[in-house]
Amino acid sequence: MHKIKSRTRCSSSKDHPFDVVFGFDMETDIGSFTPFYEGVKHGTPRILKLMKKYGISATFFWTGHAAENNPGMVRQVCRAGHETGCHGLYHETLGTPIFPLPNNWPILPSEVEGRLRESTRIVREVSGVRPVSFRCPRLWGSTHVLNVLEKLGYVADASFPLYFFRKPFVPYHPSAKDWTRPGRMRIVEIPNFCDLTMKSNDPYQRDRDQWPVYRTQSAQFLMKKADSFIKYVQVHGKRPVLCFYLHPWEFHPMPQGTLDFGESSVKPLPFITKNCGSEAVKQLDRVCAMLKDRGGRFVMAKELAAEVV
Repeated sequence: MHKIKSRTRCSSSKDHPFDVVFGFDMETDIGSFTPFYEGVKHGTPRILKLMKKYGISATFFWTGHAAENNPGMVRQVCRAGHETGCHGLYHETLGTPIFPLPNNWPILPSEVEGRLRESTRIVREVSGVRPVSFRCPRLWGSTHVLNVLEKLGYVADASFPLYFFRKPFVPYHPSAKDWTRPGRMRIVEIPNFCDLTMKSNDPYQRDRDQWPVYRTQSAQFLMKKADSFIKYVQVHGKRPVLCFYLHPWEFHPMPQGTLDFGESSVKPLPFITKNCGSEAVKQLDRVCAMLKDRGGRFVMAKELAAEVV
C-alpha cells in the first residue's frame, strides 16, 4: 500500500491525525431524477458560505452539462479558491453498476473516452481551469474509466465506493488491469469512507456508507461512522483519509413525493430528499466543527493525490 508524504505548502500531515476531502458533485437536482438545477443555483452559495466559515478548500466535481448551464456559479466557486473537478458529461453511468436502477443502462465502453473528453473540454472552457480530479456519478467507476482518465491527464479519482468493495481503504495508485487493486498507474484513487466495522444488513453493504446520514439521521450519527473508520485505519498502521461525497441539491429544499414528467412519474424513496435545505446546512455545519475539533486537515483531491507515493 502506498504512503502519503507530508506537504510543504499547507500544514504538515504530522500536525493532524487524519485528512478530509470534501467533494461536492455538481449535478441536476436529486441526481438523475430531475433535469433542474435549483440546487446548484441556491444550494451552492450556502455551501460556499459554510466552507468559508471553516476555512475549508473543497473539490467541486461538475458535470459538463451542469457547468455549461451554470457558468456564473462555476466561476464563483473558482473565485472562492476551490478545486474544479469533473463529474462526467451528464449524471450517467460510466462504469460498472453496483445495484440495479431502471432505465439507467451504462455508457458503452466505446463511448466513455469521447464523453470524458467532451466533459473535460466543457468544464475547462467554462471555468478556465483544466480539471485534474474526477468522480463518477454514484461512485460507479471501472477499470476502463480509470485507464481513460489516466490517458486524459487526470491525477485523482474519488469514485471508489468503499462500502461495497471494503478495501483498499486508503488512497492508492490502482492497477491498469483492476481498479480495485493497487498497481502502477499514475492516477491516485481516493476511497470514499464508510464504517468498516459494523454488521451490514444490506446485500450491497449500503448501510455502511456515509451518505446521506448526516441529514437523515444527524451529524453525530455520521461522525460515529467517521470515528469508527479513523480507528480502523489507524489500527492497521495507515493514515486515515475521510473523503466525503455531497451534492448542492441537498442544501436547498427538494420536492417531496412523486415527480411528474409527461409520459412517466418518478417517486424517489423518502430518504433521498429528507431534510434537504436548512437542516442539511445545519448538520453539515456541525460535521465541519467536529472534524476541526478532532484535528482533521482539509485538502483538495488534487493536493492529496500529489502526496501519495
